[in-house]
Amino acid sequence: MSEIHTGGCQCGAIRFRMEGQPKDVSVCHCRMCQKAFGAYYAPLVNVGTAGVTWTRGEPKRFASSNFVQRGFCETCGTPLTYEAPDGLSLSAGSFDEPARLPPTIQFGIECRLPFVDGIPALPARATLDDLDDAPFLPDIVSRQHPDHDTAEWPPERPA
Repeated sequence: MSEIHTGGCQCGAIRFRMEGQPKDVSVCHCRMCQKAFGAYYAPLVNVGTAGVTWTRGEPKRFASSNFVQRGFCETCGTPLTYEAPDGLSLSAGSFDEPARLPPTIQFGIECRLPFVDGIPALPARATLDDLDDAPFLPDIVSRQHPDHDTAEWPPERPA
């Protein structure tokens, strides 16, 4: 039986299914990936020969260079793909179970920000430990798509 991974964007407008073993899972530190993800680095799953099916919607694409297109959800902005002549990569955080896809290599290390390696040593708090500064946290109602496939999204609301 083939390995199956599913995922999608934050709002649920786009969903995908990857069937098979990815080529690799990486963290890319290049400046272009930093900008595309709005983050210090981009975690990417190079699908290699695994099959990818868009099961709901399809990403809108931006040509970030003469060789690379980046796919994203035009509704919620979730980064979804890195598409280059050497293949397709999916954003690791958009998978329903990203813990099943730990990184195995880093790319673009010439742009790695000097403080990234020290992040695990920073003080850490759970979300609800921050109630003094963010008292609204217990009342948040998530509109994020759940981490599994759904027949439709958003769900029908009772009249």
